[in-house]
Amino acid sequence: MLRTLPPSRGVPVVAVSHKIRFANQTDVGIKRSHNQDACAAQPAPDEKHFATVGHVFVVADGMGGHAVGEKASAKAVRDIPLTYQKHVSTEGPEAAIRRAFSEANAGIYQIGTNNPEFKGLGTTGTALFVRPEGAWVGHVGDSRAYRVRDGLVEQLTFDHSWVWEIAKRQGVDPDELGDFKRNVIIRSLGPEAEVEVDIEGPYPVDPGDTFVMCSDGLTNHVKADEIGAVVSAMQPAEASAFLIELANLRGGSDNITCLIVQVPRGDGNTSPMVGKPAPPGAVANALAWWGQHVTWPVTLLATGGGLVGLSIWLKLENAPSFVAASAFVLAAVLTLAGVGGLALQLRRRMDAGATVAADVNRELRVYKTHSFQIDKVLCGRFQEQQDAAFKAVDAGDVTIDRAAYQKLSEAAAAKEKAGDWVQALRVRCQAVQLLAGPLNRRQQKDEEFKPNWTTPHRAIGS
Repeated sequence: MLRTLPPSRGVPVVAVSHKIRFANQTDVGIKRSHNQDACAAQPAPDEKHFATVGHVFVVADGMGGHAVGEKASAKAVRDIPLTYQKHVSTEGPEAAIRRAFSEANAGIYQIGTNNPEFKGLGTTGTALFVRPEGAWVGHVGDSRAYRVRDGLVEQLTFDHSWVWEIAKRQGVDPDELGDFKRNVIIRSLGPEAEVEVDIEGPYPVDPGDTFVMCSDGLTNHVKADEIGAVVSAMQPAEASAFLIELANLRGGSDNITCLIVQVPRGDGNTSPMVGKPAPPGAVANALAWWGQHVTWPVTLLATGGGLVGLSIWLKLENAPSFVAASAFVLAAVLTLAGVGGLALQLRRRMDAGATVAADVNRELRVYKTHSFQIDKVLCGRFQEQQDAAFKAVDAGDVTIDRAAYQKLSEAAAAKEKAGDWVQALRVRCQAVQLLAGPLNRRQQKDEEFKPNWTTPHRAIGS
C-alpha cells in the first residue's frame, strides 16, 4: 500500500509560481440536514507572497452531534491558515504547519471543554501548502489529498480511521477489509488536548500537476480513478461541481467537499488535456523553448553581448558614432541588469536552500496509487451512468432540458466516433450533470436539524 518516493535532495527546481487555478465547493449532500464540512482557499496574490508563504488550501469535515461539527470545521479552516502565515517566515514550513494544527486543535478542544452541550466536538483537517520548494500536506483525520499526474492518482494522506489502522497492522490494502468500521475515526482535531499531526512533503511539483482535496462524502461514492479522469478532462470549477453532483447522484450519504488546485503548464494551460492550441510554427517553438530553458538574466546577458558585437561592427563600418555609442550603452545597461538578475536568483536559491535544508533526505510517502486512462472503456462507464440517470428521470417524471440533453448526447457520440476520448468524457460528464441536478434536488433528507443549543427568544422591542 505505502510507496516511498526517492528522498528530496538539495534545492528543488521551482516549477510553480503564484499563478495557479483552483476551485472549491462544499455541499450538504442528499441525506444530511445541514453541512458540517468547510473549506478555505488562500492563494498567494503575488510572487513575493508566494516566495515566503505560498498557496494555502484547507478542507475540514466536522463531527460531534447536530451542528457542533460545523463549529469545529469552521474554526479549523479559519485558524490553520492564519497561524501558518503568522509563523512560516520565522519558523519554516514544517514547524509552522505543526503549530497551525496544534493551535487549531487546542482552540477546538477549549470550546468543547467550556460547553458541555458541545461534547464530542471535533473535525478532520487536511491542508495543502504549495510553495517554491514543493507541496506540503498537513493532515489529521480521513479527509484526503491526492496528486494527479500522468495517468496516476496518488493519495498523499493516511486515513486516520479504524480500518486503515487495522490494514496497516495486518499489512493489507484497506479495501480488502470491506466496510469494517470504515467510518470510525481514531484521530481528529478537538476531542483531545493534544493531537499528532502528519506532515508530508515537500513533494516536487511539476507543471500540469493537479491536487484534489476532499472529504469522505466524495470518496465514499466516487472512485479515485474517476476523480483523476474528471479533473484531467475538465477545468477545476467544472470538475468540482460535477464530482459533487455525481456523489449526490450515487447516494449523497454525507456532506461533500471538493477542492481542486491545478498548476499551469509551460504554455499557461492549467489542464493537461483540455484546450490544447494548434501546433505553433518554428519561430514560436523556438521562443517557447528559449522561455522554458533560459532564464531572463541570461537572456539579458546574451542580448548585451550581441549589442557589444553590433557596436564594434558599426564602428568598423564607419557608421555614425552616436549609433555605435548608443548600441554600446544599451549593451552595458542590459549586461548590468543581467548580472543583477543572476545575483537575485542566486540569493533566492540560497534562501530556498536554507528553508528546506532540514528537509533533505525526507521520505516522500504515497499511501495509495490508482491508475486511470481516458479511453473507450472509461467513457463507457460514464455512459452507463448517464443511461441509468436518464431512466431515473423518465421514471420519476423529472423535468429536464431535453433539447440540451440531446445535444450533449450527440456531441459525446461524435467525439467518441472521432476517437477524442478526453472531450468525449467531458461532454458525457456534462450530460450526467444535467440529469443529476434535478434528480438530486428531489431526494428526501434522512435527518432533521436539531441543534445542541437553543437561541433565547428576544422580547419584542428589546
